[in-house]
Amino acid sequence: MKTLLFDFSLLRELRKKHKMSIGELAEASGVASSVISKLERNRTNAELETLYRLAKVFRMSCSELLGMAEAGMTRPVPVKSHTSEDFFFRKIAYKNVECLLGSAPAGGRVSHPAVHGDDHEICWVLSGKVLLSLPGGEKHLLKKDESVRFDALLEHAYEAVEESRLILLHIKKENRS
Repeated sequence: MKTLLFDFSLLRELRKKHKMSIGELAEASGVASSVISKLERNRTNAELETLYRLAKVFRMSCSELLGMAEAGMTRPVPVKSHTSEDFFFRKIAYKNVECLLGSAPAGGRVSHPAVHGDDHEICWVLSGKVLLSLPGGEKHLLKKDESVRFDALLEHAYEAVEESRLILLHIKKENRS
């Protein structure tokens, strides 16, 4: 029995999400209806040009569509740990998102967090109180279950006012010039 490397049944879900029939997708992409039908039923392999044309209709890249179709969509993500000044972090990362679970003792500080790319940063306090300082004297005292989002390119610092646990999300920005 041949192992399925890619599962293109997701095309049916994408097509339905965009409220398209197979005929409409065929017309928009230039790919024959019969080919789309066979791909949706995993009865044929896709050529790169076919993937490119279909992906373009759904406003994604060919590699994004191929990545979605990889068999075994779940992938284990390794956890990495590090300290940054007084904060301890456990981090997982996948494509355009980094998720950090952090903890710090009362009085713990991070005055120069690791250099970010062009990211949005979200800070969500799980326990304790954390003071976020931004340029221009802007400060946010975040308590349990409070969060804030900001541009991570801004200079910023965290201080644990109490022993604290928090989640930081770094989300890569798209198409920013």
